[in-house]
Amino acid sequence: MDSAKIQQLKERAAKAEVEITLLMQQLTMLKSGGVVQHDPEDASEVEKLVAENGKLNYRINIMKRALEDNSSPQNVKKTASKSDPNGMVNILGKLEELFDSAIKKAFPDVKDFQVVVVSTTPNFGDYQFNGAMSLSKLLKTMGKSLNPREVAAAVQKCVPPNEVIETLDLAGPGFINIKLKASFVQEQLSLLVTRGIRPPCGVEKKKVMVDFSSPNIAKEMHVGHLRSTIIGDSICRLLEFLGHDVLRINHVGDWGTQFGMLLAHLEDRFPNFAEETPPIGDLQSFYKESKIRFDSDADFKKRAYACVVKLQSHDPVYIKGWQAICDVSRREFQKIYDRLDIKIKERGESFYQDLMKKTVMLLEEAGVLKEDEGRKVMFAPGIAVPLTIVKSDGGYTYDTSDMAAIRQRVHDELADWVVYVVDLGQSGHFETIFACAEFAGWLDRKKTRVEHVGFGVVLGEDRKKFKSRSSETVRLVDLLDEGLRRAKEKLVEKERDKVLTPEELESAQKAVAYGCIKYSDLAHNRNGDYVFSFDKMLEDKGNTAVYLLYAYTRIRSIARTANVTDEQIKKAAADGIPLSHEKEMKLAKLLLRFPETIVRLTFDLCLHPLCEFLYEVSTTFTEFYDVCYCVEKDRTTGQIVHINMDRMALCEATANVMAQCFSLLGLKPIQKM
Repeated sequence: MDSAKIQQLKERAAKAEVEITLLMQQLTMLKSGGVVQHDPEDASEVEKLVAENGKLNYRINIMKRALEDNSSPQNVKKTASKSDPNGMVNILGKLEELFDSAIKKAFPDVKDFQVVVVSTTPNFGDYQFNGAMSLSKLLKTMGKSLNPREVAAAVQKCVPPNEVIETLDLAGPGFINIKLKASFVQEQLSLLVTRGIRPPCGVEKKKVMVDFSSPNIAKEMHVGHLRSTIIGDSICRLLEFLGHDVLRINHVGDWGTQFGMLLAHLEDRFPNFAEETPPIGDLQSFYKESKIRFDSDADFKKRAYACVVKLQSHDPVYIKGWQAICDVSRREFQKIYDRLDIKIKERGESFYQDLMKKTVMLLEEAGVLKEDEGRKVMFAPGIAVPLTIVKSDGGYTYDTSDMAAIRQRVHDELADWVVYVVDLGQSGHFETIFACAEFAGWLDRKKTRVEHVGFGVVLGEDRKKFKSRSSETVRLVDLLDEGLRRAKEKLVEKERDKVLTPEELESAQKAVAYGCIKYSDLAHNRNGDYVFSFDKMLEDKGNTAVYLLYAYTRIRSIARTANVTDEQIKKAAADGIPLSHEKEMKLAKLLLRFPETIVRLTFDLCLHPLCEFLYEVSTTFTEFYDVCYCVEKDRTTGQIVHINMDRMALCEATANVMAQCFSLLGLKPIQKM
């Protein structure tokens, strides 16, 4: 910024200061004359003057900060970090940085102390530092005897000057209550509206591979695939939004002995399958037919084993038959993925076939395989059950495939982070895979993050494993169809069919049906089982998709009904949002917790806290909207007499945050419902 620009800003700031002084004088005169109590028009004018006062103060703070930043080279980098146009400020992370700096200054001998700041209730400020007790214990081991309150006082004094914190209050046995500066909240909210929802600052980009869904070829997707698909997709959406390079992997079961019986049956049913694509209509029935023959016909079983050998030796005729069977399954899988808006790249077990030979060779060279009754097994330190790497007949196993996969992902793909979204029943298996990969020297967990994201089973309302009335596993396509039927019934019950066009009704039906299935899953802690109930999912009260989708459309309709454009809202936000009412400030501070909320999701990849945050945003907005009028209408004519643009900007900010939460959860909000 050149000197002329700086002078211009100074002149504007001085002019603004004069204008504020004049406004305050007018306010004083109005109040002293008693006009506020008796003249409604003058009372309205006073409210406008107060709002204008707040906006001018906001502008001055921005101008002064710009002047300070340009007059001090040391501040330029700091401000660039804070006001990075490419990212939102993670307030919790910013506070932890400040307290980390304070601890290092107060206690230089303390190294690598884990700073923890938490959001808190308004009674105790906005955030709280509560690490004084653990820091006191650590200091005691170093020969320094200070009680937690004394430690907290020392830390409090060393918190560096900053643009975030208004006050630091020492409380109780050593808590530090933190209150944010109103000017900081106003500025960040203005940026949220004018620039939109952006990923948080300071997230280090990583290459991430997420293994999820993983149905078996020649079998239909069923309710057992639901959680892996929904949870895995949401994790990918989260990591992609944060800026990571994410590869979505569908580790389908497309190889193995079961293909022998399918190919043998294919030879009998469609003898010319090598020349013409076989018209396999119902692959599930085709699979059942081949299984019955395999179990009851010895000659057929013998031919099936011969077909496996030909497939594994890459006989072109049998490869073509195998591809035909896989293609039928892929088409059916894709129909499900399209309905649920899932994007995923197939990389099945067949992808690792050639790699498995090399995997075995490398493990043998490393001397980590042991002979066990004709098998070759691998033990990991501290784990009793080994992996079976080579069967007694020389064949490979799922263990071999998973060892080949983890090596390929870490060694060949150079992934920084590998995530397996598989049910909790496989936790022991993945613990062994990771331990064996470390033992083989393929995995360094200090450099590469690998984790099993487990989840519980889906239960019926009888709290038993979810089954159909005929005690069969519920097909996923049937579940989605039932969701559509129930969703339409709900919308018709609410008479939405009378106010929506057929196209709008269909959009609402799909949004509710698929949204409630996804949200019900993600709103539960993934580590537990959850009861699948359409009745509970479709309730329009409480923390449900229906309630939240409706709340969102209601918020979006406020500006639309008042004929207020996005450009008008952004202009109002750019001028400053005073946040003079306590409910306005409460909502604003909550919205600004969005960056810290999604960053914390990456710690354990549990997604229910995002659902809790979304629900809190909705209920806090209701508190605000009930007492803070956004659009005032004449009680007689119903015509709009005043639009509070500051509050319209707050409505816009709320809707934008909710929309981004929906996107991360895989829900599709609609404008009308």
